[in-house]
Amino acid sequence: MTAVDPRPAATTSYPTQMPDGTAVPRPSVRDVVKAYVGLTKPRIIELLLITTVPVMFLAAGGVPELGVVAATLVGGILAAGSANTINCVLDRDIDEQMRRTRRRPLPRHAVSPRSATVFGIVLGILATLELGLFVNWLSSVLALAANAFYVFGYTMVLKRRTVQNIVWGGIAGCFPTLIGWTAVTNELAWTPFVLFGVVFFWTPPHTWALAMRYREDYASVDVPMLPVVATPVATARQIMAYSVVMVATSIALWPIADTGFVYPLAAIALGVLFLREARGLLLRAHTGAEGAALRPMRLFHFSNIYLALLFIAAAVDPLLH
Repeated sequence: MTAVDPRPAATTSYPTQMPDGTAVPRPSVRDVVKAYVGLTKPRIIELLLITTVPVMFLAAGGVPELGVVAATLVGGILAAGSANTINCVLDRDIDEQMRRTRRRPLPRHAVSPRSATVFGIVLGILATLELGLFVNWLSSVLALAANAFYVFGYTMVLKRRTVQNIVWGGIAGCFPTLIGWTAVTNELAWTPFVLFGVVFFWTPPHTWALAMRYREDYASVDVPMLPVVATPVATARQIMAYSVVMVATSIALWPIADTGFVYPLAAIALGVLFLREARGLLLRAHTGAEGAALRPMRLFHFSNIYLALLFIAAAVDPLLH
């Protein structure tokens, strides 16, 4: 596999001409704002917040202080936006080539790499200060550690070099469970680490299902996602294995956190549905189905629903317990 330099040469300004020589119109203020928001990957931020706020309810044993929730949300948005923006800068060379990502702001030249880099760094500084001053410094340090691991560990080291990229790189996405807990308690405990484990084991099935759909994209840019280097059957088996461990870990929260009946019932029901989807993908792979016939996006979309409902159940449980 050909090595790809994760830090392509920087372009510092908007292009002024199209390839045919016609002038490129200057973007409107609305277009610029939309581009900068796009750099932060709002849909990923939504997913991270889903695993932050419910943990705060669990930590508080009910409704947490709303001011702390608001401050944690603001800091979380800034921190995640920072990491995602830097990721866009470092990955802009492959984003230009992949169908799924070629409409992002940097491949479209809606923002210059230099401006995006400054924007990402400023967001990171603001996140660190906001969380430290208005929540607590433990939560701030955890958010900073998550960002550093995502940028340096995943984006710059793991993503383009190992098939285990998303397994270990996904650790960064698990930190919101710890941040949500420490925002309320200012200390760590076993409960948020169990939920950390749920997200850790959830990430490979979620990402590999998407990578199965866009296998050709990843292959074309030499990113060794599992579906690129393994057969559909082997990938589906790995998805099934991680799904089983994920469900078992989710149920383990029941005795460890001493929850009521709402959470374990939800964990079991959602886990059965998730395993059914994973098994369906494995069966389709065994029949020799490839590409769209595999329907991996069924599992991908359901994985988002699964995670959201599981964490909502964790938030609702202490209100009824």
